This record gives sequence, structure tokens and C-alpha cells, in this order.
Amino acid sequence: MTRTHSPAKAASDKDAATPSYEQALGELERLVASMEAGQLPLDQLLDCYKRGAELLAFCRSRLQAVEQQVKVLEGEGLKPWEDS
Repeated sequence: MTRTHSPAKAASDKDAATPSYEQALGELERLVASMEAGQLPLDQLLDCYKRGAELLAFCRSRLQAVEQQVKVLEGEGLKPWEDS
């Protein structure tokens, strides 16, 4: 018997592996707070720093991607907001 994977299941598996921008930012904020508290052993501090660098790179790339999408949309005729 063959198993088939539904597209919805595949998408949810991908979503589980890749955090959202908000999730990554939240984890980054928690890491920074724990590092600033000064209570972590040196090895754990280094691990937190590495993870923080990964999260920062991820957040920056997501922001750049969204910024690029906004530029494309603006180029397609979106007009600036006007106060009425």
C-alpha cells in the first residue's frame, strides 16, 4: 500500500520547521534577555549567541523579502495613503 501526502500536510510540516518572523523575533528577544541577565554558563552563552545570530539573519532576510514585495506592489500602481 502506498502512502500519499496531502499538500496541506506538506505545507504544515514546512511551517512547523520554519518559524514565522514573529516567532523568530520572540525567541531572539528571549535569548537576549537571558544573555543580558548574566546568569548563563559560558558554553550556554556561546550557544545562545550562535542561535541569536541565526535568528537575526532570518529576521533580516524576511524583512528584506517583504520590503522587496512592497516595492514591487508600489511599482504596480499602488498609491500612497491620503488623509481625508
